[in-house]
Amino acid sequence: MLCYLRFLTYASCVFGFSVYGQVDFTSSNLPILVIDTHGQAILDDPKITADLGIIDNGPGQRNNMSDAFHGYVGKIGIELRGSTSQDFPKKPYGLELRDDAGEGVSASLLGMPAEEDWALVATYNDKSLLRDALAYKLGRDLGRYAARTRFCELVMKKDVVIEGVPAKENVYMGIYMLTEKIKRDKNRVDISKLDPEEISGDDLTGGYILKIDKYTGDSGTGFSSQIAPPNRSGNQSISFQYEYPEHDEIVSEQRQYIQTFIRNFETTLNGSTYQDETNGYAKYIDVNSFVDFLIINELSKNVDGYRLSTFMYKDKDSNGGKMVMGPVWDFNLAFGNADYCQGAPVSGWMYNFNSVCGDDGFLIPFWWKRLLADPNFRERLSLRWAELRAGVFSTSSIHRYIDSVANVLDDEAVGRNFTKWPVLGVKIWPNFYVGATYQQEVDWLKDWVRQRTSWLDANMPSVVTAIGDEAREKSFSLSAYPNPFTSELTLEYTVRNPCQVTLELFNSLGQRVALIEQDHVTPGTHLAVFNPAGMGAGVYYFKAGTSQDHSTVIRRIIKRHD
Repeated sequence: MLCYLRFLTYASCVFGFSVYGQVDFTSSNLPILVIDTHGQAILDDPKITADLGIIDNGPGQRNNMSDAFHGYVGKIGIELRGSTSQDFPKKPYGLELRDDAGEGVSASLLGMPAEEDWALVATYNDKSLLRDALAYKLGRDLGRYAARTRFCELVMKKDVVIEGVPAKENVYMGIYMLTEKIKRDKNRVDISKLDPEEISGDDLTGGYILKIDKYTGDSGTGFSSQIAPPNRSGNQSISFQYEYPEHDEIVSEQRQYIQTFIRNFETTLNGSTYQDETNGYAKYIDVNSFVDFLIINELSKNVDGYRLSTFMYKDKDSNGGKMVMGPVWDFNLAFGNADYCQGAPVSGWMYNFNSVCGDDGFLIPFWWKRLLADPNFRERLSLRWAELRAGVFSTSSIHRYIDSVANVLDDEAVGRNFTKWPVLGVKIWPNFYVGATYQQEVDWLKDWVRQRTSWLDANMPSVVTAIGDEAREKSFSLSAYPNPFTSELTLEYTVRNPCQVTLELFNSLGQRVALIEQDHVTPGTHLAVFNPAGMGAGVYYFKAGTSQDHSTVIRRIIKRHD
């Protein structure tokens, strides 16, 4: 059968979008994904069977529509994905690689580890095109799993008839981000497999993946928290969905186990002894993962953070067994891109979302404010932030990554994307900033990151009681001024009882760089002058302790260039 190929932009209700700008697409510096649905409509659920071919000639090589498929060629199941994003004309898709019999099959796509489930992210209302990629990169910089990503250009084939002869038209769809879907896998969420027959003992204790999110598609049923979210205006509750095992595969014993685990954790966290190191909340959760999850959601000021697209997982007790927050997911409205619920200003804490938008249908669990009331959690948060800011979360490091992605996308591919979807200079819900050019969008994002990190530097919790409670803290107080400082720092501390005072200075890597010990300190207020000779600019921590009641106080200080 003779087929004609025509290179033009075409739109149809079959694909669920309207006619936008036309693009004469023949080649790209990005990989090209070509999908043929054979005239079928792509639905939210179930997936339809289609064909996928990938043209990827390797780094630095040009990819032409006339080239043979060799990055991948085969069957896929494809469906619409996302919630609000489905309403945009540029649709996001979920992909499942399949064999000719329709069974799932794993394969490596664009150099990422082999798996069968993938997502094509449209980034329609993120005109920088890179907020999700940035968040996932920062997630990996935390030393945790976050989805790997590759940018590509997408073409859909449309069945047509030209002069009585069946033909295919190539429909240019724009720049997409191919990314791993969150899934239990040795290269993704690396937890134990949980089979239906594992219903007792250690077998029953993992692995599980849960999420807090909207119900879409075939997400099925889950269970609700027994503790209401704070500051709710109505009867809103927190709902957990079964991500793994899926809702139609998890058996009743497993449902009961993970529900009981979450409820025991929440009851403990909400109790009067929740800070107990042995039987408190830390018995149930990987505390450091909660610290990291908070940091990335606050750095990005993710308006969906903690309440939507929020994943957590638990392995078997024999493999640790504590609940881990993450992986991070869905940050297209983060980094100042939302004009509601204080999502755009560089100041403020997103964990206070309920206080700002308590009438929203999806609120934040009580967990985060409760954790931040614990001095030990605040100490971990402060030290972790300082460590990250000295390295992978430095403003310059984040800016370099943003520039590197923008350079990969380049003017040519970006130009095609915004010809197809002419949204530059147009407010698309819920944009706060509307740039006239792509470069303006990128520059604004970089400046927002600079201002946001500076605000966090100045407002990250800096006073904690590492040992003892708040009553003990009152028996010993410490202040440091001026802060920030350049040449000389004065430490002022007050003690109620005779004691020995130890003052230690740590850099952001946790290394001690100075020690001051003062014996036979009498009750009252005392001064110690610190001259930071040879000390580089950056964030430091003074840790002050007394021998009298073993209380410890930490102050964060900032050293500026001389």
